[in-house]
Amino acid sequence: MRSILEAPYITELVRTCSAMYAQGWDERNGGNISILLDEADLKGYLDVTKVLRRIPVGFKEPSLKGRYFLVTGTGKYFRNIEVDPAASLGIFRIADDAEAAELLWGYTDGGSFTSELPAHLMSHAARLSVDPDNRVVMHCHPDNLLAMTYVHDLDERAFTRTLWQMETECIMVFPEGINVLPWMPCGTNEIGEATADKMKTARLVVWAQHGIYSAGKDLDETFGLIETVEKAARIYMMTANLKIRQTLTDADLHQMEERFGIRAREGYLD
Repeated sequence: MRSILEAPYITELVRTCSAMYAQGWDERNGGNISILLDEADLKGYLDVTKVLRRIPVGFKEPSLKGRYFLVTGTGKYFRNIEVDPAASLGIFRIADDAEAAELLWGYTDGGSFTSELPAHLMSHAARLSVDPDNRVVMHCHPDNLLAMTYVHDLDERAFTRTLWQMETECIMVFPEGINVLPWMPCGTNEIGEATADKMKTARLVVWAQHGIYSAGKDLDETFGLIETVEKAARIYMMTANLKIRQTLTDADLHQMEERFGIRAREGYLD
């Protein structure tokens, strides 16, 4: 068996966690990431017949039974994940009863998966139902996007249009727009269900006064979605109190659709 710490999904996740911390998106133990793995990904690294312990999930999602996940741990500081990934991360399989995680590796200090696991797993199920290539769910707390949720209308169309107007590339990166949830207590099945419902129509879901959820085919795409949104939010916060002399118009954004073969969310452009 090769060391699991050399597996590409571990090394890339550790690198991504450090990058997110450096961006200021994951203060203290804020934020979490989950990656859907195939059993083939574990071959040569783990014996999937050896279950270390069973951890209740707190809800039941039959569509995910037997699926494997790599997930950040509860209470883990992103800046320390590179120091001790075996304690900070865990790989588990959803049990046949779909009510528990069968831990195969990690959480070596006796810990567990993030408290936001319901939102992650429900989001995975939702994204897989519309795009089977989506394998990563990422949650963090970008500064400017959070600030924007205090001062901007939370209407999803208005919120999306403002971000599209802040930077030419935005409509290319997230043409389906951004969905928004009003503030809700975190770590509950209720916010997980609401997030998953929003994930059916967009890869980005803003939690007002809290953070953002992003889904993508890999860590680079998922990180890049948040990175683009956060930059657009920063430009908005820099200009919100200034006199706007020019901006990207709907006609401009339609030109982007034609030039790059993309299609903006229906009804979001005039």
